[in-house]
Amino acid sequence: MPKLIRLYIINVAIGFALAAVFVAMLLWFNVGNLWHLVSHTEQGWLAVLILWIANGIVFAGVQFAIAVMRMKDDDDDEPRGGRRNRVMRPEPVPIPVRVEARGDRSFPRRG
Repeated sequence: MPKLIRLYIINVAIGFALAAVFVAMLLWFNVGNLWHLVSHTEQGWLAVLILWIANGIVFAGVQFAIAVMRMKDDDDDEPRGGRRNRVMRPEPVPIPVRVEARGDRSFPRRG
């Protein structure tokens, strides 16, 4: 079995196990009166199953993403920089504007 497929299967299993623990804690601590809702209906097991699967998909995706991002290549330790380009700093340039006085205000002339 390829290493990537094995990594994926292991991390998905870890994610679904974490989701099972999460759903069990939700039920144990009775968050939002969830235990009462699940235990007093005929289809409560289906609600728990759907909650576990939905959370399992999310937890498995996050677990696999963390595993992939933690993979390290030993060649990345040395700095690899390109040529450094000089950065031009903007300097203010005076622009002469002809102004005619009209009454008590002066406005720049267009055109």
